[in-house]
Amino acid sequence: MEIKPIAPSFAASPQLSPADVARAAEAGYKTIICNRPDGEADDQPTAAEISAAARAAGVDFRYLPIKPGVVTDDILTAFEDTIKSCKAPILAYCRTGTRSATLWAMARSKLLSPDAILAATGQAGYDLGGLRPRMEERFGVDTGSIKPESFDLLIVGGGAGGVATAASALKRRPDLRVAIIEPREDHYYQPGWTLVGAGVFNRAQTTRKMHEVLPDGVKWIRGAVAGFYPDQDEVTLENGARYGYGVLVVSPGLKLNWEAIEGLPETLGKNGVTSNYRFDLAPYTYELVQATRKGKAIFTQPPMPIKCAGAPQKAMYLSSDYWLRTGVLKDIDVDFCNAGGVLFGVADYVPALMEYVKRYDASLSFFHNLIKVDGDKKIATFEVTDGDSKTTVEKPFDMMHVCPPQTGLDFIKASPLADAAGWVDVDQHSLQHKKYANVFGLGDGCNTPNAKTAAAVRKQAPVVAVNALAVMDGKEPVASYDGYGSCPLTVERGKIVLAEFGYGGKIMPSLPTWMLDGMKPTRAAWFLKERMLPPIYWQGMFRGHEYLAQPDMTFKKIAAE
Repeated sequence: MEIKPIAPSFAASPQLSPADVARAAEAGYKTIICNRPDGEADDQPTAAEISAAARAAGVDFRYLPIKPGVVTDDILTAFEDTIKSCKAPILAYCRTGTRSATLWAMARSKLLSPDAILAATGQAGYDLGGLRPRMEERFGVDTGSIKPESFDLLIVGGGAGGVATAASALKRRPDLRVAIIEPREDHYYQPGWTLVGAGVFNRAQTTRKMHEVLPDGVKWIRGAVAGFYPDQDEVTLENGARYGYGVLVVSPGLKLNWEAIEGLPETLGKNGVTSNYRFDLAPYTYELVQATRKGKAIFTQPPMPIKCAGAPQKAMYLSSDYWLRTGVLKDIDVDFCNAGGVLFGVADYVPALMEYVKRYDASLSFFHNLIKVDGDKKIATFEVTDGDSKTTVEKPFDMMHVCPPQTGLDFIKASPLADAAGWVDVDQHSLQHKKYANVFGLGDGCNTPNAKTAAAVRKQAPVVAVNALAVMDGKEPVASYDGYGSCPLTVERGKIVLAEFGYGGKIMPSLPTWMLDGMKPTRAAWFLKERMLPPIYWQGMFRGHEYLAQPDMTFKKIAAE
């Protein structure tokens, strides 16, 4: 818990846990206000949980949820009425504390000068400078000539796609004014979580501070986007700040929809239920693998699209390999429950994978979609599709690794940049938005029909950088993305089937077969995954080094075919 006092009677905080409430009470806070709607994040405690903790601690609780970027006059009035009726001092929280600080700042803006408000919030660690025009308007200052800060290249998302695109663009044009909008303080190397779940990596190896990975020359805007206004070339943050751009790059990632499976959020991280798709749960996967000596082990995969479609079965292979090496696999029933109808989407790699399915004596339950988990009873419920009919089946388990359903992010779905399914709508070759010429997208949040992997981003980032610079110069896109993606299928500890393919399942090996045969499990591919890919990610992609990722400059030819 990080309480940030703003005024003698008011403080803001990032998301509280039930345990934090007692500590807040000990610190003297009399009222807790929740400004965060339930269901914004996978691991977010509900308002009801915080309310119960507040009652137990003798603290008042108020629920005033605010959607990011939506701070209307009516909401400000409701906030003012709430704090007037509360016992002080008050502790308000949301995801980062920014919304709560914004509410306080705007509610006070009719009484205090913008300078005084910004000094108070700034000292607490909240940069609300983007709100100055609105504060001045409420305070009675003429704001007609004030324009939002603008950048040549504005990037939404500080994940692999956003950082790599910034690095590639600055490599080509060092004087470019570039900013990345990203609320998180940490950057995660998600491809490493599979190896954390197998005990090969520790969790610390897969994370770095955001300021450490951003290229020199990039301004980090620590905030979350609430809305896109492409007709005005602007975006708005959840605190109401506005930023303009010459070219916008959108690389927001996707949403892990744990809530789509009944009972799953409540049992994750306990009762033998885990997932390598979460940073905090990957170590629990390895704990369960070590502790499981007999019984039923289920590994699930939801309907596509998902990021790294091989990850669910990677967990199965590495777990089974551990059990085989320790002599307990004969007592464990391994079941891979896949909502789809094939083991892997590119048929050329299936024979090598089936050899390991046989080695581990694993069952393949196709057309099995996980819909419910009873953690206490350790029962998983699947919807089974057989032609036009659907039935449900219950399966008991001792350990279960879950891959959650995945969708577009809510703020993307609600934007004019999204297609009907909620993904950023771009041309699959140029990665340019289909409607807005100065908007590009890449990464997991886009509707390109490629595998959603970090390897895909490695290829996409230079394409976006080149085409963004072309648009800045008044030209058409010239670089083309061929759909390349890679999935290092960790079939056993020390060996990998390195699947590399592009649009339409076309096999696209990066190295000649005599160096690395991707159709077979090899130690060379494991060495690449374990030893080479992390530094290529941290020191290569993020510093503008485009190893085996030089953009193809034949967009017009491909687009015409």
